[in-house]
Amino acid sequence: PELLKNALVGRSHRSKEGKARLVEAIELHRKLLGIPADYKIGIVPASDTGAVEMALWSLLGERGVDVLAWESFGSGWASDISKELKLKDVRVIKAGYGEIADLKQVDWSRDVVFTWNGTTWGVKVPNGDWIAADRQGLAICDATSAVSLARPSCSAMIASSKRLKKPPSSEKGSWRSRRTSTEKA
Repeated sequence: PELLKNALVGRSHRSKEGKARLVEAIELHRKLLGIPADYKIGIVPASDTGAVEMALWSLLGERGVDVLAWESFGSGWASDISKELKLKDVRVIKAGYGEIADLKQVDWSRDVVFTWNGTTWGVKVPNGDWIAADRQGLAICDATSAVSLARPSCSAMIASSKRLKKPPSSEKGSWRSRRTSTEKA
């Protein structure tokens, strides 16, 4: 069919056409997200979860890690870093569902792992101003849903095309009212 005329079905990502498509996708991401020219963008054959795991397993361990945990993904990253990677110097800065961790507790001499926004209750960091410009450690940000909601400003942004999920309707209060009241706090 006409729709598949230019599809690279069955061709290697190492082929001339495959490499050209990857370069095009990287440059489109750079333009769409406003990523500076000197930042590296990687496309990995994984879900967002796989991409963040790749970053955690590849980049952490040189220094202590602060993990901000609110909602399920932040708590999951905290568990992976502590129980799977078994790093010794891990500090988890935790908040309950519908709340955000105390961003003032972050020690930017350490590596920092956080999600830009939670997809269960919609709690998100207010902006990138709390991320120290003179930080010594890495800032690894799971920005899956934030790509369509905000302009995250992180050293390392791991993003995919997943969409924001609303909590089940059985939970009290609307998603939007919970998010808005939390952001103002």
